[in-house]
Amino acid sequence: MLQAAELTIRLNPADDVLIARVEIAAGTTLVKEGGIRVSARVPAGHKIAVRDLSAGQPVRRYNQIIGFATCPIRAGEHVHVHNLAMGDFERDYSFSSDRKNTNYISPQATFQGIVRADGRVATRNCIGILTSVNCSATVARAVADHFRNRLEKYPNVDGVVALTHKSGCGMASEGEAIELLRRTMAGYARHPNFFAVQVVGLGCEANQIGGLLASQQLKRSARLGSYTIQEKGGTSRAIREGIARIEALLPEADRVRREAVPASQLTLGLQCGGSDGYSGISANPALGAAVDLLVRHGGTAILSETPEIYGAEHLLTRRAVSREVGEKLLRRIRWWEEYTRRSGNEMNNNPTPGNKAGGLTTILEKSLGAVAKGGTTNLVEVYEYAQTVCAKGFVYMDTPGYDPVSATGQVAGGANMICFTTGRGSAYGCKPAPSLKLATNTALYEHQEEDMDINCGTIVDGKESVAEAGERFFRLILETASGRKTKSELLGYGEDEFAPWILGATM
Repeated sequence: MLQAAELTIRLNPADDVLIARVEIAAGTTLVKEGGIRVSARVPAGHKIAVRDLSAGQPVRRYNQIIGFATCPIRAGEHVHVHNLAMGDFERDYSFSSDRKNTNYISPQATFQGIVRADGRVATRNCIGILTSVNCSATVARAVADHFRNRLEKYPNVDGVVALTHKSGCGMASEGEAIELLRRTMAGYARHPNFFAVQVVGLGCEANQIGGLLASQQLKRSARLGSYTIQEKGGTSRAIREGIARIEALLPEADRVRREAVPASQLTLGLQCGGSDGYSGISANPALGAAVDLLVRHGGTAILSETPEIYGAEHLLTRRAVSREVGEKLLRRIRWWEEYTRRSGNEMNNNPTPGNKAGGLTTILEKSLGAVAKGGTTNLVEVYEYAQTVCAKGFVYMDTPGYDPVSATGQVAGGANMICFTTGRGSAYGCKPAPSLKLATNTALYEHQEEDMDINCGTIVDGKESVAEAGERFFRLILETASGRKTKSELLGYGEDEFAPWILGATM
């Protein structure tokens, strides 16, 4: 049983709050904090005031402002939505002030990857079916379903994957919205985890396949085919056409073999969903430690979810390799501020009810924990949604905070694996990229182990350091890239989570 001295976590000596390691009963005396008496029950992962705070006073966690007291708060009180809220304050961007040389590791770690003809490396070997419009979703799903549990003759093929969406018509045939959709689809069509792709359309949609291919400089080939339901004479014939095309591709797809390749060929998409008060203490920093190792081995990691780094962007601009890169990030922040104003919303639309139940109070607090996923190395580039990521190292991609939409952009940009932290128990997959899930606390890991790939609650429990957990997770990344199935793959997640970002009005 934990003693009173072990009940809380202090993240920084300058912090105004402690974090409850477990649920703490009213009347408990926190011995190591000078005898502070807890005035009311505090749930696990929630905050306790470590000193008296006056109304309007900024409140600090991680030695950063997470909000402002809305009323006087006494030491020992529970600090949450009833007495803490957002407020405006100046950020110190200090462009590149924390930039440092990267200590690269040689020789590089390796994994068993699949080297494509153009030299790119895959972590999975799938055949994809993309839809130009929602109207062709039924055909795509029927084709993929035909091959479900029928690939025994092709052990080196990881699946036939149908990626459908709800857009492609009811929109202008030119402009930002359709270009964003097409850029996303092109990223998947080119993705190294797909041996080959078939694009299926209806025939009369706004997102014409010919326009998609031309605008994205894609050319039809043996590995990239396309057709429409209307040209084939209806749904049943279109399904038979898709099945025949994929049956012809399977023997060649099965000939691929894995071989040792350097870890520099890995590109991770970093995600967090269903966050809690432990996310910024355990799973996010552990993922950040693994990211630092990957970058030192020459690899790439993509941080995203712009509404969920809001209020912590100054920690990233300080790590930017140049002022230009830092300014790129701030331009995306300003775009979001204007975008939410136009839609009658605000950037503090987070945390969600689940986040709040887990102990997070404001978007500032959530963001400060979220950026820890990105480790400590330099921010080398900033990309817009679904743009191809070319830089090596730690990069940023502008995406919404909604995980399926965000990860879809990362995979379109070239991520060949997703790493997803959760404190509430998010269930997620992202075909054709395998998705690893990191639990922030041991109770969640034990309760929902069938969905969780690794337990970072060991950090909260005092059994493992952040660096040790990061090293352990880095090894799991390499094993997964080599073909080890993730929990979400075993459960069949990953097709319905394809969700391109939809901009503008649906007409």
